[in-house]
Amino acid sequence: MPEILKVDKLSKAYGNKTLFEDISFIINEKEKIALIAKNGTGKTSLLNILTGKDIADAGNFSLLNNITIGFLEQEPKFEEKGNVIEQVLNSSDKVAVAVKNYENAIKTNDADLIQKAADEIDRLDAWDFEREVKIVLTKLKLTEFDKPVELLSGGQKKRLALAVAILNKPDFLILDEPTNHLDFEMIEWLEDYIAKSSLTLLLVTHDRYFLDRVCNVILELEDGNVYKYSGNYEFFLKKRNDRIENTAAEIDKAKSRLRTETKWMNRQPQARATKAKSRIDNFYKLKEKAEKKIDDKSFDIEIEGKRLGKKLIDIYNISKKFDDLILIDDFSYKFSKGEKIAIFGNNGIGKSTLLNLITDKIPVDSGKIEKGATVSIGYFEQKAIDTTEDIRLIDYIKSIAEIVSLGKNREMTAAQFAEYFLFPRSMHYNYISQLSGGEKRRLYLLSILMRNPNFLILDEPTNDLDIMTLAVLEDYLLKFTGTVLFVSHDRFFIDAAADMLFVFEGNGKIKKFPGNYSDYSHYVSEKNKKSEIETSLVIKKDKVKKKNPQKLTYKEKKEFEELEKELEILNSEKEEIETYLQSGNYAADELNEKSQKLPELIAIIDKKEMRWLELSEKI
Repeated sequence: MPEILKVDKLSKAYGNKTLFEDISFIINEKEKIALIAKNGTGKTSLLNILTGKDIADAGNFSLLNNITIGFLEQEPKFEEKGNVIEQVLNSSDKVAVAVKNYENAIKTNDADLIQKAADEIDRLDAWDFEREVKIVLTKLKLTEFDKPVELLSGGQKKRLALAVAILNKPDFLILDEPTNHLDFEMIEWLEDYIAKSSLTLLLVTHDRYFLDRVCNVILELEDGNVYKYSGNYEFFLKKRNDRIENTAAEIDKAKSRLRTETKWMNRQPQARATKAKSRIDNFYKLKEKAEKKIDDKSFDIEIEGKRLGKKLIDIYNISKKFDDLILIDDFSYKFSKGEKIAIFGNNGIGKSTLLNLITDKIPVDSGKIEKGATVSIGYFEQKAIDTTEDIRLIDYIKSIAEIVSLGKNREMTAAQFAEYFLFPRSMHYNYISQLSGGEKRRLYLLSILMRNPNFLILDEPTNDLDIMTLAVLEDYLLKFTGTVLFVSHDRFFIDAAADMLFVFEGNGKIKKFPGNYSDYSHYVSEKNKKSEIETSLVIKKDKVKKKNPQKLTYKEKKEFEELEKELEILNSEKEEIETYLQSGNYAADELNEKSQKLPELIAIIDKKEMRWLELSEKI
């Protein structure tokens, strides 16, 4: 397969922090690659270099000639002019430009210009582009096509940028955390869309199910080096563990040899003056290898949390709405010690609202929430760390607690706890301002857990955390003896950490489901199969009825005759609007009015035609 991208000895550092050095790798056509690394090791920097938004300190890379690249940034920026659909149509893609040129040509009424623009759309097979744009935007729940971009939320802008990147149909698509701000339906749609596509993909993601279902190659950025694995996430974990074990064995051998070489180096200078200079050089290389640290420590800890009494948090018939939007309606629950509950549902449906009600951030409209005297809540919110950045990491950690109690007279120092959450000793004297966004998010999580709560409430803890940190957090929660309530769209994380779900079904209704994401997914699948069987039985029953048709009543006969007349008028009006919209000669205000009326008219016709069919079967 042709090489899409070739990276040769690329290096990047910020100040005295080296992100990667002399890394080399190749991406071949149609490979779908996940880039995995700890926060702060240069994932986003590497993507920015490859897309021309940053430059390397050394090395170079080359792309296949005439290749088109699509890039989704973590925090996309728009020129906030125009509306949602214009933002897509005004993108730089050849198809979008061709459609836009055609629309502009129509406004000029210049026949030659219109024909030329139409020929270009024919060449690109792009007549259905606007329909595809609306489908993709709808799948990403951006249904207000005329909404000004400046009025979109941060999450909506990320989804709009994702739509632009996809619809531009690039040869090489680069995505930085594409599943952030997507709910379960959107993530599953995106998985399916990318998996079926023949494009070449490079992505950074913490969503391990998404990674497994989309990618066939994994690039690991570790200790400034790149390792390539052909296979899924499970295969990567096995091979990574093998690599770490081999490295550890090599370090042990180097330490053993170093003891002998150190004795030789410590002799009098004249004793080694005649020795080969190469042996001296090899000594320093050996010393460097023997002193190498494997930054993959794991502490065998059990986290008990502060003592919990019998009463935790009791919720009685609470309700909450904003204007006419009902988010929570008459919900009750009594929490028990040791429960691990995930809140499951689409965006904007009230998940974070429930957390804010429990933590007294906002008041309930009705009902009440009672907390036991021994409950100590640790609330991890969707926000940045709340501290000055002009402080060293270790000093910030020690300002919270010098010692972290694990229960049963066991404890860890602040430095050990930081290491457990993948902040090696070499980082402890770095200023917070030197940390990456993901590292700050991890430090914020650390600051919550260090306070030794016994009731953890986590709002999207998986956002902006790397896969290695998520594995540590999952391990922590499994050993945590207190109660955990969390919101997440990370299905792997829910499977690993939850034993119960609060399923937000909409209109304020919350269903309690015993099990994790996979259990619930299986339940819904079986329920849908049952529904399909029941529908099939109804159809068969209807066919039996047709063999013994009933006669129309007088009232039904009159209704049938009226429907025929109405449908004739409505279809005539529909044809008139469609002819008008295809003419190309219209005023903007009239176009908007008729464009809005057409789908309403089609819905009315569909409904009346269904009723007409029901009645016609009795004739």
